[in-house]
Amino acid sequence: MGSGDVTRAEAFLRQAIQIAPDFAEAHANLGLLLDRQGRTADAETCYRQSIKLNQSIPESHLNLGALLANNKQFNEAEVAYKQAISLKPHSPVVWSNMGVLLACLKREEEAEQCYRTALFLDESYATARFNLSYLLLRQGRFEEGWYCLESRNYDDALAAHFSCPRWHGEALLNKSIVISYVAGHGDAIQFCRYAAVLKNQGVQSITLVCHPALKSLFEGLEVVDTVISFDEKLPESNYHFWTSLLSLPYYCKTRIDSIPASIPYLHASADLIDKWTNRFPDKTFRVGLVWKGSALFENDADRSLPSLEVLAPLWAIPGITFVSLQKGAGGNESANPPGGLKLLDLGPELHNFSDTAAVISHLDLIICVDTAIAHLTGALGKPCWVMLPEYKTDWRWLMKRPDSPWYPSVMRLFRQTTIGDWSTVVDQLVIELEQLIQVTRL
Repeated sequence: MGSGDVTRAEAFLRQAIQIAPDFAEAHANLGLLLDRQGRTADAETCYRQSIKLNQSIPESHLNLGALLANNKQFNEAEVAYKQAISLKPHSPVVWSNMGVLLACLKREEEAEQCYRTALFLDESYATARFNLSYLLLRQGRFEEGWYCLESRNYDDALAAHFSCPRWHGEALLNKSIVISYVAGHGDAIQFCRYAAVLKNQGVQSITLVCHPALKSLFEGLEVVDTVISFDEKLPESNYHFWTSLLSLPYYCKTRIDSIPASIPYLHASADLIDKWTNRFPDKTFRVGLVWKGSALFENDADRSLPSLEVLAPLWAIPGITFVSLQKGAGGNESANPPGGLKLLDLGPELHNFSDTAAVISHLDLIICVDTAIAHLTGALGKPCWVMLPEYKTDWRWLMKRPDSPWYPSVMRLFRQTTIGDWSTVVDQLVIELEQLIQVTRL
């Protein structure tokens, strides 16, 4: 729907309300229109007016609940969802939405029951199965979790690019396969390790499609025969199969105790490592920092730090050279760091992940939020401390663990205990970093 269509639709709905101010459905529809534009305060007013006029419309309660949940008004959201369920108890949509809310609140048994109720009502409702996958994977219940993750719909568009069948676990001996990219750079870095798993199954050739910024880095994967970026034309070839990176753990039957974690599996090129050799002061402990991820990520407001200044307590630790690997959001802070921080700002010089990998090879530690740099550092086998949010912690970090089986021995996880509060995380980082510096000086 174009902006002109939205404007006309809003005008028609407001005209309808002017003609019939007690028309509850018009208020509800206007609320949904405004909600989709991000005009949440006005949308909430419309939803509440619709409910005031007619409490028996389940969609008004459902949409209000979703808006409130997104605004972290959890108690009110739960009330709204319960009202929607009472009005429409056989709707898988309302049960699945309630499950999402309860999962966010870490009421996971209740959330799971909601998802399973939705699937009992409609076994084909893929959204509920996808939502269930995140809960199961976060708990380490990989067998069913990977299966449920296959219900995602964002792979559908990929199928049109391939004439060969999609791989569903068939024997790969002497076969060729093309592995397609996924949305996030971090996902691609985490799951490209499965190319080696397929090679061990006897696959004859592997073509890996990836983001342009990852191409040169992934060309260092010895088990991959061809690497192309998604903005290039796929070479003409009679591939036997195609698959998505995110499908590989399912069809490779990965369990919590069988994660393929031979670290490192990515490497910086020797030429690029040499290029950066003289950029760092000698005899200091070098710590790379990344404090923001992409603003396009759905939970970025929670996983990214509000500012670099949140990490200011680290500046007091002597003997450290801090290096910014920050790209995009946060770039202005890198150029003008707060609190007298002496920061080596390399972000503007990092043109792709090969550059970043080469810089990381010169550093002693990376401290970052949950973004692709965490996966890159882990894949390179370098020490990485990851700051994780309390709200909507990503499933791949599992629950309560201070480490990651995806990156054993090199990654530590520092978790918020209260939504939005990074101070306790930073306090712990200070303690651990001071101890690490003392050890390195012995």
